[in-house]
Amino acid sequence: AAVSAAQTDGAARLEKFEAMLAAVQAQYADTTAQMERLKAAGRVKSATYRQLFAKKLNLQDMLTFYEVYGLL
Repeated sequence: AAVSAAQTDGAARLEKFEAMLAAVQAQYADTTAQMERLKAAGRVKSATYRQLFAKKLNLQDMLTFYEVYGLL
């Protein structure tokens, strides 16, 4: 049986969602690691730490959406 165009598009779309999920997870891990380094250096009140904190919250929200929809 031939694969329909819709199935091919769906597979490509799923692949993109999977890539996005992996990127969000990697960014979350990297952001958390950067925050830990700043925390160890006593820089939790720095602008950089606060920016990373906001970024971490945004990434966490995205990961929560994946969980809500059963994708994690």
